Amino acid sequence: MKNFFNKFYQLFCMTFLSLEKQARLAGVNLGNNNYISSRFWSSEPYLITIGDNCQITSGVKMFTHGGGNVLRDKYPTFDVFGKIKIGNYVYIGANSLINAGVTIEDNVLVAAGSVVTKSLKGRCVYGGNPAVFICTLDEYEKKNIKYNTATKMCSPKDKRTLLLSLPDDIFIKKNYIGQ
Repeated sequence: MKNFFNKFYQLFCMTFLSLEKQARLAGVNLGNNNYISSRFWSSEPYLITIGDNCQITSGVKMFTHGGGNVLRDKYPTFDVFGKIKIGNYVYIGANSLINAGVTIEDNVLVAAGSVVTKSLKGRCVYGGNPAVFICTLDEYEKKNIKYNTATKMCSPKDKRTLLLSLPDDIFIKKNYIGQ
């Protein structure tokens, strides 16, 4: 019967609570004004700390443990853990993986699909598998400021109208591989 109520409670939380509230309920130490779009907080969510004004996008997974099983024939109770610390104004792109023991300092952009195996210094952009330094935040700003559409505070309807009215040169375009 207890198992039934646990499953019912989990279903209730997943259906009616925001992902931020779910993270807090799971035990993640969250600052203020965050946008959370992920559900995966490892089996030790209380080892994860996220600062203020962060965006944790969909599919992001954080791992606070790992590898213990391979040594349990020799050490039956073997377990290793690492805390994850994320600073303020951090953006973690969709489907990124954050490994145990990683610290991400303030003002960091982690590109979608990145595998973060080492700590990341602040005011930089990182991406890849494994994640590597791409550029400083100042370089990112200089390269991308011309694409700023200033739509962050717009309603979805106004944003759509504005974006569909803009010329093509205001949108980011990527070069072909090899160029």
